[in-house]
Amino acid sequence: MNRPLALTDTTLRDGHQSLLATRMRTADMLPIAEKLDAAGFHSLEVWGGATFDTCLRFLGEDPWERLRAIRKAFPRTKLQMLLRGQNLVGYRHYPDDVVREFVRRSVDNGLDIIRVFDALNDTRNMALAMEVASTAGAHVQATVCYTISPIHDVDHFVGLAGELAAMGAHSICVKDMAGLITPYVAHELVARLKAELDLPVQLHCHYTSGMASMAYLKAAEAGVDVVDTAISSLALSTSQPPAESLVASLQGTPRDTGLDLELLSAIADYFRGVRGTYAASDVGQQLDTNVLIYQIPGGMISNFHSQLSQQNALDRLPQVLAEVPRVRADLGYPPLVTPSSQIVGAQAVLNVLTGERYQMVSSETRAYLKGLYGRPPGQVDPDVRRRVIGDEEPITVRPADQLAPGLEEARRQAAPYLEQEEDVLSVALFPQVALKFLQERQAARTGVDCDLAGKERGVYPA
Repeated sequence: MNRPLALTDTTLRDGHQSLLATRMRTADMLPIAEKLDAAGFHSLEVWGGATFDTCLRFLGEDPWERLRAIRKAFPRTKLQMLLRGQNLVGYRHYPDDVVREFVRRSVDNGLDIIRVFDALNDTRNMALAMEVASTAGAHVQATVCYTISPIHDVDHFVGLAGELAAMGAHSICVKDMAGLITPYVAHELVARLKAELDLPVQLHCHYTSGMASMAYLKAAEAGVDVVDTAISSLALSTSQPPAESLVASLQGTPRDTGLDLELLSAIADYFRGVRGTYAASDVGQQLDTNVLIYQIPGGMISNFHSQLSQQNALDRLPQVLAEVPRVRADLGYPPLVTPSSQIVGAQAVLNVLTGERYQMVSSETRAYLKGLYGRPPGQVDPDVRRRVIGDEEPITVRPADQLAPGLEEARRQAAPYLEQEEDVLSVALFPQVALKFLQERQAARTGVDCDLAGKERGVYPA
């Protein structure tokens, strides 16, 4: 196998989402763009995931302006995003008209590759986004969310990838969001995918368990085409493996990446300085091998610490960690990735704190059991379903089939603040957050601060 292993760099998206709560500002990305663009990465993951929400909610940035600025700063390298299927960049299903318009405008604003996944691996929730992205001229990377359970094995994932290939995927990504894939399973899975599908295969791992670099090496031996890495100063922990280590490991081999370690070192030095300015949001560099026992991504454990501390119940964390696999089994073994990780995690906390399982049930758990997030991967416990939704039958259609169009209502709400068509989409996705952002943007540019009801509140400070 005499071809270089290609690398996708995740520093500008998953790297800082995993380590810095997605708080990196565009102003900290652009100064290093020339070096990143010259590095020779297969692509740069720069958008999607939590970046859209965080820009609007916490950073006071327009995510669409960020995308356009990054596109301009990277004339040579392909740009990609992570798209949550029918959830887009949010936490619920959006109507088809919103999905179509969002995907089209994402491509128009500069994206080359759209990585599409669904938290339940329900391909019905991926089909529309894949179709629209392909029609818009983007490379469609369909994603298999990797997890471990009695129903998830290599045969299962190869079958799922075959279904996605038949749906028109241009490449397949195996997304190991919790760092669970072992090196030898990575080798077996990649080898099967390469043998049975005529498509490029990419592997995305998090370093949470400490196995990801070993998994990449075995996947490279099996013929994987691309792997996801982050620059070393924003790698490891719950982020991706460091690019430099893999580049050095493969030098002089048939899979030599050809990337320049000195240039990567300069990029790492830059981000080391940037990282220091986000210390308040930094999760640090600790590995969490408990993920191998509980299969819980590192971000979930951070959330548990926060939730339980607020309830003065941090001492009950071990019980919550033990409850998560039980809830997951009750719900048919969903992969633990947004939003299913939040659903399972929140219900586990409720089960422990109330002292009786499913005595109190979140609205998201109820919606999940009604089929409103999609088709559970495995059999849901019938007693749990009956306790939560009674004799109501879960829906069997695609959840978005039940949603009314959403663009016109979003346009009506955005109308007083509209500066670009993309503003309508921002409101469609995050109505309250986006309207607040648009209002404050208008106030900053006009000098008059008006609330959402149109009442003048005084002059906006310069």
